[in-house]
Formats: sequence, C-alpha cells, structure tokens
Amino acid sequence: MAALTGKQYKCSTDEAYDTCSQGTTSIQVLIGDHPRPPVLSLQASGVAAEATTKLTEFAPEALELAHVNPRGQIVDWLKQQSGKTSAQTTFGDWNVEFSTESDSEAPGAILTLTDKLCKVNCGAE
Repeated sequence: MAALTGKQYKCSTDEAYDTCSQGTTSIQVLIGDHPRPPVLSLQASGVAAEATTKLTEFAPEALELAHVNPRGQIVDWLKQQSGKTSAQTTFGDWNVEFSTESDSEAPGAILTLTDKLCKVNCGAE
C-alpha cells in the first residue's frame, strides 16, 4: 500500500481490505499474512463502456504497484474485453475475472485477480 500512497492514492482500511483510490478508480487488496495478496480488485466507476476504458488505463500502473505478474498479459487481455459484460481467464498463478455493473448503485467495471496458490483465508468473510 505504501507504493500506492506514494503515487498520491488515498488509502483506507476496513475489516477485510485495504482500499486505495484516485478519482474514479480504486484497488482493493485483501488483508492478511499471506506471502502475496490472495485477492486484488481493480475498479472504475461510471457507465460500463467509460469505466472499462478507465479500468484499462488504470490497470498497468495498479498491477505494477501491487507487484502482479504477468501484468502485461493481463492488461492485454483486459483490453480485449471492451464491449463485453464479463469474462474469465487464467494467467500464471492468477484467476482473472472481468465484469461490469450497470443496474446497481455503483455502476462500473471490475477486474478481480485471485491467487490460485492460496489455500487458507483466501477471501473476505
């Protein structure tokens, strides 16, 4: 989280996640004593198409600051999801899921990465 704070993101913590935001984008990282975070969620708010574009622009820096690899492949895949409402794939040790929300109080686009190697306390309660 220090890397995100250093880039002028506003960070806070709730019961399960550290959340850092800047404008209409944010990254949530599951808190715990894991060797690496088992869940990362990148979000962009707004109308689905615009939010997907914002998410695609935000992902390279956010994944780099979170030390996620292979981030280049993940970002390239995310770019290919433009116009879709959901998609899933796997890169390395990460399960990757893209989705959009349009009929909710918080419309936008979400990219969630889940560590396949995590065996204990791998998700929020």
